[in-house]
Amino acid sequence: MKTKNILSGILIASVMLISSCKKFLDVVPDNIATIQDAFVSKAMAERYLYTCYSYLPVDGDPTTNPAFLGGDEIWLYEGIDQNAIIDYRAWLIGRGEMGITNPVLNYWDGAYGGKDLYQGIRDCNIFLENITIPRDLNSFERDQWIAEVNFLKAYYHFYLFRMYGPIVLVKENLPISSTPEEVRVYRATVDETVDYIVETLDKAIPNLPDKVESPINDLGRITKPIALAIKARVLLLAASPLFNGNTEMASLMDNTGKQLFNQVEKKEKWTVAMNAAKEAILSAEASGSKLYDFLPTAGTGTLSDETRTLLSIQGAITEKWNPEIIWGLTNSNTSTLQDASMARVVNNYSILSCISPTMKMTELFYSKNGVPIKEDKTYPFADRFAYRVGEVDHKYYVKEGQSTIQLHFDREPRFYADMGFDRGIWYGLGKYEDGTVNTNYVKARFKETAGKTNIRNFSATGYWPKKLVNYLNTMYEGSDYSIQRYTWPNVRLADLYLMFAEASNEANGPGDDALVYLDKVRTRAGLKGVKESWTNYSSNPNKPATKEGLRDIIRQERLIEMAFEGSRFWDLRRWKTAPEVMSQTIKGWDINQESMEGFYRERVLFTPRFEIKDYFWPIMDNNILVNKNLVQNLGW
Repeated sequence: MKTKNILSGILIASVMLISSCKKFLDVVPDNIATIQDAFVSKAMAERYLYTCYSYLPVDGDPTTNPAFLGGDEIWLYEGIDQNAIIDYRAWLIGRGEMGITNPVLNYWDGAYGGKDLYQGIRDCNIFLENITIPRDLNSFERDQWIAEVNFLKAYYHFYLFRMYGPIVLVKENLPISSTPEEVRVYRATVDETVDYIVETLDKAIPNLPDKVESPINDLGRITKPIALAIKARVLLLAASPLFNGNTEMASLMDNTGKQLFNQVEKKEKWTVAMNAAKEAILSAEASGSKLYDFLPTAGTGTLSDETRTLLSIQGAITEKWNPEIIWGLTNSNTSTLQDASMARVVNNYSILSCISPTMKMTELFYSKNGVPIKEDKTYPFADRFAYRVGEVDHKYYVKEGQSTIQLHFDREPRFYADMGFDRGIWYGLGKYEDGTVNTNYVKARFKETAGKTNIRNFSATGYWPKKLVNYLNTMYEGSDYSIQRYTWPNVRLADLYLMFAEASNEANGPGDDALVYLDKVRTRAGLKGVKESWTNYSSNPNKPATKEGLRDIIRQERLIEMAFEGSRFWDLRRWKTAPEVMSQTIKGWDINQESMEGFYRERVLFTPRFEIKDYFWPIMDNNILVNKNLVQNLGW
């Protein structure tokens, strides 16, 4: 076994015991004396605390978060592997090219782009075992640090659970005297895993602060609202069809015959999730959280109500430490994400501009009346590809006097805040000499400014996820430009509102409790409430009155509000709608055409196939070979 100096800042926390140079589950401390030295003082212990934080996945980076490029809402162009302008490995998941020899973004072993979360759990255990050693650490700080590390330990288990399903629980590090048989551990069941994660979070919550004392130094550290929000997320996942009575996984058993997935759906899990979401909301709001509302500042000029609504939607993501953010990941500075998401609205060819929303995302957003475009009685869905010229009434969304298609007109504000499209307005990206912000528009056709002009920096579909780009990104002619970085919002208040609405409907059926929080999200998005919108504009006006109908509404609301934030990837799986939705063809416009008529022709980019194996990552085959007590996920 390899031994590394703990004081160097990176501790060995391998999850697999090395046998014949192969890794196996290993939670044995390497050097007891060195560990004691690491806790000799408060300052040394604090270093170790930050080591425990260092394993947090960098979810604001599209190359390390599988939910960005591994699903069906964002696509890349063929040949990007040869141009190497961005690490494309996560895209292999969406293309069905995952393997068991070296799984993509392997967070179980810390390989192929993934962090070793079992190593992180082991370091958390070492911290908890030794934090009583420093004599200059007062009891208040010690209790808070213990709570933070218990949260991290629970979160790393949750992250693995969401990826792999039932996992190995590492409640304590095994002693160095453990025999080979003792370290050949088993996967816990779904219910055992959830119970342990929630139990560990509950242990942490009482000693966490409501908010950080020093925002300058401590933003990103764990607070009570963060822990309660993650608890709600865990319980919502546990109540969802993927983990609540999933008979498709009945054959997943270990070598003792123990069934890893429960086979009987328990409706009460939705009630537990609903109560957890409500507790998280109350805690967050009591600590000052609220839905973000853009306030004009010096230099933005006079803004229309339409533009302000768009910037409120976009700013909920890109405005650093805005009051809607409950947990921001300070390890994610979003530079790569913004660079890859940006459309070239000026002649700057050093911009990556290669992350592309798919056509299905374009049709997902509501009409301006707040209902699906297929349901809106006033929306010409059958003629959505007809050509139309931007007029003065559309000047905040579509360039006046320019031609595009009906699909880009008469849509809800989130469509215009989230999507960059041909002839669409892109507010920001630099300032005029008088300090006011630029208003640009996208020209996406072949050889145009934002279109395909070379073999490297272009959108495969003719769309860009504008939502992810800070409106004050500064761009200059030539090769120089700067990016206004922001901290990735891992949890925000709108997400909690939607969690509660979903759990409330599933637990109690349609009612005002669900609609209150659903309508809060819609109001910020510039829409009327659900009942008013469906009554006045939907071809199915009674849809919100049934549990099934409101379920569809809540799910679409969630897919829209959380678009391009990595939520859809997990939501489609936990709802078990992924086989249908994620097997649909990936389409875009014909980006190799200069004419409007040629450009606006749908082009099939890929035809995916979502199978039962795609619900979860495979455990690397070597682990299965070494540990006969582990069982592989179905389909691998």
